[in-house]
Amino acid sequence: MIGISVTLEVKTQTGTDNFGQPIYKTTNESVSDVLVGEPSTDDITNALAMYGKKVVYTLAIPKGDTHTWEDTYVTLPDPFGGRYHTVGFVTAGIEANIPLRWNKKVHLEQIEG
Repeated sequence: MIGISVTLEVKTQTGTDNFGQPIYKTTNESVSDVLVGEPSTDDITNALAMYGKKVVYTLAIPKGDTHTWEDTYVTLPDPFGGRYHTVGFVTAGIEANIPLRWNKKVHLEQIEG
């Protein structure tokens, strides 16, 4: 199996405003070897019930990745195309106990494209 490169919007706090709220700078970073798959019926139903969001894809994240995938935006290349927002929390397995190159997964809802 070969994953694709996706673009992840990474937020870095650069300070706070006059009301004490954080100010962020957003940069785009490429993450390679990501698998894109379809969510299960249970994934779709649970996301709709818990978050009111319709999950359209599931991403498998490669082992060793340290990016923050919760509440962030992801852009997928064609043929998936478009901009997506992550839904829920990342689920992860123990790297040593998983035989393949991926040990985390996160769900996406489509917002553009």
